[in-house]
Amino acid sequence: MKSYLITDPKYYTDNPQTFGDTLSDILRKHKVDYACFRDKSSSNLDELIKTFVNICKKLDINNILINSYIDLAIKHKANGVHLTSSQFGEIAKAKDAGLFVVISCHSMDDIKKAKTLGADAVTYSPVFKTPDKGKPIGLEVLDIAKNEVAGIMIFALGGIIAKEQVDSIKQTKADGFASIRYFV
Repeated sequence: MKSYLITDPKYYTDNPQTFGDTLSDILRKHKVDYACFRDKSSSNLDELIKTFVNICKKLDINNILINSYIDLAIKHKANGVHLTSSQFGEIAKAKDAGLFVVISCHSMDDIKKAKTLGADAVTYSPVFKTPDKGKPIGLEVLDIAKNEVAGIMIFALGGIIAKEQVDSIKQTKADGFASIRYFV
């Protein structure tokens, strides 16, 4: 099962030094397969993304993604992008740039659309209860999604904060799990 870390300034800060120290500590503690820089509020994104990419490369993270910003992913030589659920129209641009593409999905139709448009992977959420994200979809839909939509990676996302939840996802057909809070 693949693990996918997603950052959030709420837990990492927007101070580049503190961000770098926190990220380094977390990545040394948790071996992850994918790491995504996600920050929708800081004014110093370039500096933070540069720190993020450098630390990931130094710690041998091979799948480095930037959330929503295709141009910044290209500029900072990340190898992928995690698009939001409102960015389906950007999948082709990201693929044309040679990026690995993950997109946030909240329904089976979203997953089918993502596959049709050429995304490599999706996050399907919220699997568990998480603040301000609506009713959880539950674990069984992960198997349904993998059965109905072959050929695209599906990461469970949402409310994953404990080992028991990760263990329960391992019992499904999901390719992996993505989380912010599990890793901090």
